[in-house]
Amino acid sequence: MSSRGRGLLFIVSAPSGTGKTTVVERLVDLMPHLKKSCSYTSRPAREGEADGVDYHFISRERFEAMVAVDEFLEWADVFGNLYGTSASDTERLLAAGSDVVLVIDVQGARKVRQRGIENVAVFVMPPSADVLERRLRGRSKDSEEQIQRRLAVSHREVAAYAEYDYVIVNDELGACVDRLKGIVLAERATLKAMRAEVEGIVRTFEP
Repeated sequence: MSSRGRGLLFIVSAPSGTGKTTVVERLVDLMPHLKKSCSYTSRPAREGEADGVDYHFISRERFEAMVAVDEFLEWADVFGNLYGTSASDTERLLAAGSDVVLVIDVQGARKVRQRGIENVAVFVMPPSADVLERRLRGRSKDSEEQIQRRLAVSHREVAAYAEYDYVIVNDELGACVDRLKGIVLAERATLKAMRAEVEGIVRTFEP
């Protein structure tokens, strides 16, 4: 256990194409003791992606075997590919004193809540439906059919914003990163998060 005590668990969700992964990666680069969870997926790696960095790329058979023995904190089928968060990987980071960010979709966030795991949930909202569509098309990774599927899902996902503790809009990347940083700093300063450290300080004032 780190001298920082147990870490905080953050969830960041957003419709596909909103830029949530980029925002979190920028934030992790800026903040010490903050780690982005590396999810497992059954999909093949895309160009430029590295195993163990972007995702743990595993076979569908191995993924399903992990599901069978309840190794995932949450998992979901997203557009035909399986994605999941390792319970043991997450616990190891939290126990070591790192704050951990899960970049997961709305259904994944619901599963974490259903397990009763304490977390701070942030929803990243695109500025508008039109902007989201432009971003999806600008990525040039998906077919027209895939883009339409992602847009259809996004309509359901944005309606779930009220399930989250915080909502930020990714209208400009730097500003969005700053807003998320403010949330992390505020949560680190709550009495609950600071109690162990503060009690140690208070003891130094005792006669």
